[in-house]
Amino acid sequence: MHLRHATLHQLRIFGAVARHGSFARAAEALHLSPPTLSLQVKQLAGTVGQPLFEQLGKKIYLTAAGQALAEACQDVEQRLERLSQDLAALRGVEKGSLRVAILTTVKYTVPKLLGSFCVAHPGIEVAMQVGNRENLLQRLAGNQDDLYIMGQPPEHMDVVCEPFADNPLVLVAPPGHPLVGQTAIPPQRLAGEPFVVREPGSGTRLTSERFFASHAVHPSTRLEVSSHEAIKQTVAGGLGLAVVSASTVVAELALGELVQLDVQGFPLVRHWYVVYPRGKRLSAAAQAFKAWLYDHRAAPAAPSRPVTTARRPGRRRPPTAGGG
Repeated sequence: MHLRHATLHQLRIFGAVARHGSFARAAEALHLSPPTLSLQVKQLAGTVGQPLFEQLGKKIYLTAAGQALAEACQDVEQRLERLSQDLAALRGVEKGSLRVAILTTVKYTVPKLLGSFCVAHPGIEVAMQVGNRENLLQRLAGNQDDLYIMGQPPEHMDVVCEPFADNPLVLVAPPGHPLVGQTAIPPQRLAGEPFVVREPGSGTRLTSERFFASHAVHPSTRLEVSSHEAIKQTVAGGLGLAVVSASTVVAELALGELVQLDVQGFPLVRHWYVVYPRGKRLSAAAQAFKAWLYDHRAAPAAPSRPVTTARRPGRRRPPTAGGG
């Protein structure tokens, strides 16, 4: 085995196949033809002298040698990225790259800040990933990005978590709900009310569950969805109540499609955090964007004053495709 004959190109291709678990998806991601990609992997396996994959049915799995090589490929990629960051730092913050992963809920605010940052620093190449909490924790565990923006810092990981903005949670209902117009609603009044909730592990869901548990209230879950857009549509359709980030329902409250309920204890005070692995050396671009978040953060969308009378719903907008 003479690994010195393996090329960096081959290692990157193999790393992509291992990451995607598919030759076809790796070829698409790397903009290579499947035959070209397969040939490079085959040549690398010949250099290693051991099979790197085994195929069971239509799925491929890493062998022990393949797993060891995949970990080495990740190490090489990370070392090259650090080198790139070091060289960029020598040129100053106006050059380099920035990878940011954000929670779906933050897509209503942070992309605007990222856009203005890009305008101010046009020489920085920026990539942004949007996902739910589970997606972000997986990426964080793999150190795939420079910074992560989320509302519920992970307690089981050794990370730096810095709050940079408020994230109030409000309780919303369809305009015709019986609780609309009532003031200082006790949390106990919500017992038995049907709720539309996010998937297990969602920061919003965890916070609301803690609040209700502290008041010995056990709301009924009517529907579990994986995006705030779906929650807004289902609540507006009369399927139940929901606890959501105030920043996600500004337009719907203004149009009367949703109504904020005046429940004692709400809004629930939360924060947005910028998160990264402890000990990670941030690039000049990442440090600049972190400072940008603090210096240019938009004021959080203030929860609107709960209405005292039910309003006629405005013209309902068509459901939004996809999820946040």
